[in-house]
Amino acid sequence: MIRATIAALLLSTCGAQAPMTPLAMCALRPVFTEDFKTLAIAPHTLADGARWTAHTPWNGDFGDAAFADPGVGGPFGRDAEGLTITARRDAAGHWNSGLIAAGDATGAGPGVRYGYFEARMKLPPGPGTWPAFWLGTHIVNGDTTPSVEFDAIEYYGHDTGGFQSGWHVWPGDKGPGGLHWNKVPADSLTSAFHNYGVRVAPDVTTFYLDRQPVWEIPTPPQHKRPLYPLVNLALGSGYPITDTPNPSVLRVAYVHLYELVPGPCR
Repeated sequence: MIRATIAALLLSTCGAQAPMTPLAMCALRPVFTEDFKTLAIAPHTLADGARWTAHTPWNGDFGDAAFADPGVGGPFGRDAEGLTITARRDAAGHWNSGLIAAGDATGAGPGVRYGYFEARMKLPPGPGTWPAFWLGTHIVNGDTTPSVEFDAIEYYGHDTGGFQSGWHVWPGDKGPGGLHWNKVPADSLTSAFHNYGVRVAPDVTTFYLDRQPVWEIPTPPQHKRPLYPLVNLALGSGYPITDTPNPSVLRVAYVHLYELVPGPCR
């Protein structure tokens, strides 16, 4: 019922916009399937069976909660639905939370240049929460050639009626990019799981909610290398965290990565 409501609302807000690219799963080949049956998260390096690291490859933590390493008392757990990332205050009142990245500073990790990336998540309620599912470019740390970031979702917990998608060219904060606000029924993203996706093709990049297109842009010309997924529960983003629920939990059922298959669907 919630999914149908969201799809109808998205269609109603598109107005006279040109039709966007529908998602054809038959034109995709799975290359990375993470259903979190086990936790394989390392602090910084994809080695010894680790599938994720707990920090960005460039060591660029952000937000008002420190991203902590895995381990006893850390932010990562499992329940019947998959991965949990928990933000909580410690005894001194400092917030800690978690991030996972399927890449490290050496450029290692699964990725494709053109494909479809999807996460199924249930977002934490409450002001100050800032969960996200996004894509980074595989790059050796220290390489300053341009790279592209695609944000499937950034959610700001004080506004339950929508989420932001975006793209950015790095390094620097003055490169090209764009943002788009996607309206949804209030509280719908915190009361149920939904699918958030990005399809990157040579000509266009399309953003999806529950596999329905919500925004489309020309693929940036700076996009030249494979992309990998990241998921995090940050706090703040310039908004107060004085009333953020302690603890706050982001639930992630899966993260899947597909590459585009040339030719028509079979």
